[in-house]
Amino acid sequence: MENELIITPKTKVLQLIEAYPQLEAVLIGYVPAFKKLQNPVLRKTVAKIATLQQAAAIGNVKIEELINKLRTEIGQDLFNQTETHMYNTEKPDWFNEGLITATLDARPMLAAGEHPVNQVIADLKMLEPGKIYQLTAPFLPAPLIDKATSLNFSHWITKDSEGVHVIYFSNKQ
Repeated sequence: MENELIITPKTKVLQLIEAYPQLEAVLIGYVPAFKKLQNPVLRKTVAKIATLQQAAAIGNVKIEELINKLRTEIGQDLFNQTETHMYNTEKPDWFNEGLITATLDARPMLAAGEHPVNQVIADLKMLEPGKIYQLTAPFLPAPLIDKATSLNFSHWITKDSEGVHVIYFSNKQ
């Protein structure tokens, strides 16, 4: 077999689709939200940086199940991971609505084909200690949350009945 890409949680979505084009339909079938990957702008941007682990979080599916579904399709050994990175959906002690000093609704930017990552990271770097930044997005921006976490920001994710995600970030540890 010429494809030597082993599918793991860290595999980028675009890498996966380029190495195994037949898996795009499997991915979309497993998580309907992935249908957005057929949009050329999202394919060039989100799919290029998002890992399967982040995609699983966005689609609210277990990473092990997603990996094993994809691996089964191409004949790779099944994956077993006991510990996965979790996103915080429990209201944290640091949250206080009165501490929100900056907000961004990313939906208009995303609809225009723009990426809010640089804007959000710049905003977070300006956030005063103990204050909270509120981000609104039409899906879980897992790569952005991972980036903010790597910069020592805590987060809390909420989701409304329409599937709109609101993510609160704080640099209070």
